Amino acid sequence: MKGNELSLARKKAVALKYNPEENDAPIVTAKGQGKLAETILERAKEHGVPVQEDAALVEVLSKLDLDQQIPSELYQLVAEVLTYVYRADEAAREGH
Repeated sequence: MKGNELSLARKKAVALKYNPEENDAPIVTAKGQGKLAETILERAKEHGVPVQEDAALVEVLSKLDLDQQIPSELYQLVAEVLTYVYRADEAAREGH
């Protein structure tokens, strides 16, 4: 196995969706590792979805089921991610 393939196999990604009008908390909409993680990240880029890298958070979120709301124990961590996303969106609108 090449070094590139080894690092790719260990990469993980989790996608969250949050609509306060529909759900009390963000929901896991996609998750995967290796090539699937790369695909998730590529799709996020294609659609202008901000990505934050946090290996510890991804590790915890990857244990949740798809379509599962995040548990209250993770609210603080996910709130930090959402703050990053909102700031990135705001900066993009302002042309930064």
